[in-house]
Amino acid sequence: MIDLLVAGCGPAGAATAIRAALAGLSVVVLEPRTGPIDKACGEGIAHSAVDYLDRLGVPITGRPFHGIRYLDAHNCVDARFTAGPGLGVRRTALHQALLDRLAELNVPIDHTRVGPITQTDVSVTAAGHTARYLAAADGLHSPIRRQLEVGGTTGAARRGLRQHFHVSPWTDLVEVYWSKLGEAYVTPVADDLVGVAVLTTARGTFDSHLEAFPALQRRLSGAAPASAVLGAGPLRQHVRRRVSGRVLLVGDAAGYIDALTGEGIAVALRTSAELVDCIALDRPAQYEAAWRRVSRECRLLTASLLWARNRRLVAPRIVPAAARLPGVYAHIVNRLS
Repeated sequence: MIDLLVAGCGPAGAATAIRAALAGLSVVVLEPRTGPIDKACGEGIAHSAVDYLDRLGVPITGRPFHGIRYLDAHNCVDARFTAGPGLGVRRTALHQALLDRLAELNVPIDHTRVGPITQTDVSVTAAGHTARYLAAADGLHSPIRRQLEVGGTTGAARRGLRQHFHVSPWTDLVEVYWSKLGEAYVTPVADDLVGVAVLTTARGTFDSHLEAFPALQRRLSGAAPASAVLGAGPLRQHVRRRVSGRVLLVGDAAGYIDALTGEGIAVALRTSAELVDCIALDRPAQYEAAWRRVSRECRLLTASLLWARNRRLVAPRIVPAAARLPGVYAHIVNRLS
C-alpha cells in the first residue's frame, strides 16, 4: 500500500506529489490527460510562489512583472512589489516544468480516471490503487468533491475567458482594467506575448467583452491572436470541509472564491505543503485548520473585494479609491505577493 494517491496533475496536484516524494512518501498520481494541460487563467505567478517552486526543484522561466496596475476610464494607479518580481508564465510551460520534476523523482502518473472511491479506517482505494490517503486535486468542478458531498452552492456565476496575443508587453506590470462588465487582466508571458483574461458575469464572446475595455482594445489593435479562447467557471465554489475520512481536498477542489486577487497558484502551493505535512504526521484532521490558516488572508481580501465589486454603487469607486490611497493599495498588493 502506498502512502498517497494524488487525483489530478495540475499545479496543485503536481506540487502535492512532488512535496510528498521529497518527504520520503510513496506516491502515485492519477491524471487522465496527457502532456502539459492548458487552462483559462491569468498566468501571473507571485514572487512567493516562484520561490516555493524553486525550493521544490521546479525552476520556471517567464517574463518578470514588478507589480499590479489598476485602470478604469479615468484613473490609473500602480503598486510595485517590494519582495521581488513575479513571473508571467504560460500555463503549459508551468505544467511541463512540474511534469519534468515528477519524472526526475520517478513519481508514476497513471493516465486513468479516478472513478468511485472507497474508504476504510486505514486506507482509501481508487482506480485500482490503494493508499493510506488520497489528495483530491481534480479542479474547480471536482468530481471527487461531488462524490463526497462536501460542496455547496456556487454563488455568483462569474466566469473567465482567456486568449493570448502576439504583441510586445508595453509595461513591466500586470494590468487590471475595470469596467461595468468586469475586469480584464493583462499578463506579460514572453517578450512577444501577452495573455488577456476577462472575468465577468455577462454572456458573450471574448471579442464582444473586449469592447467594454476600449483602452485595452486600442493596445491590442493589429495584434494577432496567439491562442484559442479558453473559458472557465463558474468561479465561486463553496466547500463545507476539506477532509472526508482519508480524502483531503487541495487546490481549486478545496474551494474557490474568485480570481480577483490572482492568488490561486500561491494558495494552492501553500496548502499542498500543509496537506503533505499532515499526512506525514498521520494527522489528517489537522489539515482543515491548516488550510484555513494559510488561506485566510487571501480569502478575506478576495471576498471583500468581490462584495464591493457586486455592489452597484460601490464598484465604480474601487479604482478611484486605490488612486486616492496608493499607499494602502500598494500595501495590500504586497501582502499578497
